[in-house]
Amino acid sequence: MNPIQELISNFQDLVAQVPEIVQPFIVMLAGAIPFIEVEGASLIGIAGGLNLIVAAIAAVVGNFLSVLLVVALTSRARTAVVNRNRVRVKATVGAARFPLGDEDRAAFEETAPVQPESKGRQRFRTWVVRFGVPGASILGPLAIPTQVTSAILVAGGTPRAWVLLWQAVAIVIWGAVATVSTWAALTFLIGV
Repeated sequence: MNPIQELISNFQDLVAQVPEIVQPFIVMLAGAIPFIEVEGASLIGIAGGLNLIVAAIAAVVGNFLSVLLVVALTSRARTAVVNRNRVRVKATVGAARFPLGDEDRAAFEETAPVQPESKGRQRFRTWVVRFGVPGASILGPLAIPTQVTSAILVAGGTPRAWVLLWQAVAIVIWGAVATVSTWAALTFLIGV
């Protein structure tokens, strides 16, 4: 037995100590973690000895539930910011009647410093411009986690339903690719 086969065998023995009903929930939790996502969660499930289909479904569900939570929170935050800015604009329009002093004007017109965009976000923004929401959702996991992709899309004003639809499609595609690749690698290359 080579070292990789021994490692997987030991991992499966460890997973066997957990009740079978709980094992898919562990895979779901792994799928909800950014950077592990559906790809890593399906690997954990399959290497742990779960059925191929159960591991894939658990990984997809876990990843989608975390994306759903991020979209809901980001949407609420965006709504609050947009509404706050609308109130501020209305207040600015009426401010012409009440002159501000120099100190008050400086505090009122002060803006937050702009931080430079990371390379991953620049790449993602290029994909959104070039391929739209479907392309950015499907190609996004190559650069950044799906949770970050969905937050950027919703914060930019894309409708929640559209983001959730294309994130679901992307998660299923990447989940299928990762599950089949993991199964093939473990079966044909490692022999487990």
